[in-house]
Amino acid sequence: MRKATHILSAIACLVALSIPGCGGDDDSATDTGTEADGGLDAGDTDTGLDIAVCAPENGPFSLAIDNEFFPMVVGAQRVLDGEEDGAAIHLEITVLDETQDVAGVTTRVLEEKESEDGVLLEISRNFFVQAPDGTVCYYGEDVDIYDADGGVVDHAGAWRAGVDGALPGIQVPAAPEVGMEYDQEYAPDVAQDHGEITAMGEHLSVPAGEFDDTLEVTETSPFETGSSIKIYVKGIGMVVDGTVVLQSY
Repeated sequence: MRKATHILSAIACLVALSIPGCGGDDDSATDTGTEADGGLDAGDTDTGLDIAVCAPENGPFSLAIDNEFFPMVVGAQRVLDGEEDGAAIHLEITVLDETQDVAGVTTRVLEEKESEDGVLLEISRNFFVQAPDGTVCYYGEDVDIYDADGGVVDHAGAWRAGVDGALPGIQVPAAPEVGMEYDQEYAPDVAQDHGEITAMGEHLSVPAGEFDDTLEVTETSPFETGSSIKIYVKGIGMVVDGTVVLQSY
């Protein structure tokens, strides 16, 4: 997923808008009785929640992702805008009517399209599925990075569970609580974002509305300095990603 490049020290806060829960109508599930090639071994990879809940052998998993802080309804789109290093950042997040098999598990594809000053910068296709207990599991991403002429020049940050020792991580826990920590990505030498839930229920105000049912996650990575913040809203999903905030959904 998009990597925020700034520390968000404070977000002047958000607001109470009741959003009905979104239940996906795609209820297909995948039974993963076999371990993927590449040797998925969850082991002790984080200091908090055990990411083994997302291991392929611990299915069956569901494409009906209805975790209240990370609902994925096919066709749903969010638009976030902000500024980084003086450049205008535009981010479109869309739940595609597409699936991708990763490590023997059928996952739902979430597309993130990021532009800088009106020029396409990156498109990533992120792979998610929901565990039996309601945890949203992150199985990797394909990444295309573009140059100013619209050509793909790199795939930095791409990873898939089951390849080169990568394991599926936790995107949002089934029952989040302040203080929980978990590995969101576990792809050695590529992507190792670690999340800690640092606040819940804080008031938040963004151009798209005001919300109180919020979940704040502080993210760190051994490949980056400092930290960044993502904020999720019940019934919507991510509404703040570093310096970009929700404009419409």
